[in-house]
Amino acid sequence: MITLYGVGEGFGLPEISPYVTKTEVQLKMAALPYRKLKGDRADSPKGQLPFIDAGDQRIADSTFIRGFLERTYGLDFDEGLDCAQRGQAWAIERMCENHLAWTGVHARWLIADNFRKGPAHFFDDVPEAVREAVRRDVQEAVRGNVFAVGIGRHSEAEIVALGMRSLAALSAVLGAKPYLMGERPCGADATVFAVLAFILTPYFESELRRQAEQFENLTAYVDRMMAEFYPEFAWRAQGAEAVAA
Repeated sequence: MITLYGVGEGFGLPEISPYVTKTEVQLKMAALPYRKLKGDRADSPKGQLPFIDAGDQRIADSTFIRGFLERTYGLDFDEGLDCAQRGQAWAIERMCENHLAWTGVHARWLIADNFRKGPAHFFDDVPEAVREAVRRDVQEAVRGNVFAVGIGRHSEAEIVALGMRSLAALSAVLGAKPYLMGERPCGADATVFAVLAFILTPYFESELRRQAEQFENLTAYVDRMMAEFYPEFAWRAQGAEAVAA
C-alpha cells in the first residue's frame, strides 16, 4: 500500500497543493491502491510535499514520484503518445509548474485579502505570542521565492498578463479535445488540471482567476477532470460555500 503525504482539503479544493493533486490524480489514473495522510515537510527527503512511502522507500517530488511509479509498477502515463507528443506534454508540464503555478502562488500568498482568508490559517496553531511574526516571516519567504523565479519582479498587471499567455497557450492546445493530448488522459493532464484548479478555485478573488474563467474550454476541462477523479467532491459548491462563509 502506497502512502501519499499531502496538505489536505481546503480553499474550495480536494487538496490544497497542486503538486500533491498531480500525484494523487496519477495514482488514481493508475488505479493503484493508496492511503493519504497529512504530511510534514520536515519528514520529506526534500523538505517539500508531496512525498510517498512505498514499502521501505520514501520518494519526494511529484515528478520523481511519477518516475518511481512508472518503473516500479510497469506504467507509462504517456502510453499511446508519439515522441513529439511526449515532448509537447513535458514542455506543457514545465510551463504549468515552473511558470503558471507561480502566478497562482502570487495571487494566493501575496494579495493581502487572499492571504488573510487562506494561507494565514496554516499558522493558527502557532502560539499566539509569535503567530503573527511567523505568518509574516513565511509570507516574506514566499515573496522571496516568487521574486527569485522572476514572477515577483513584475507589477500585478504584468503578472496577470504573463499568466494569461500560458492560459491562452493551454486553451489553444486543448481545443475541443476532452484531454490535453486526445481522447484519453496522459500524465500531463494531472499537472494541468492541478494547476488550473489551483487558479480557478472560487475561494480566492484575483484578476488572474477572473481572466482564466474566460477560457470556457479550460473551465469545462477542470470540471470534467474533477468529476472523473474526485467525484465525491462538490467542486463548485465547495468553493461557493467557502466564499459565502
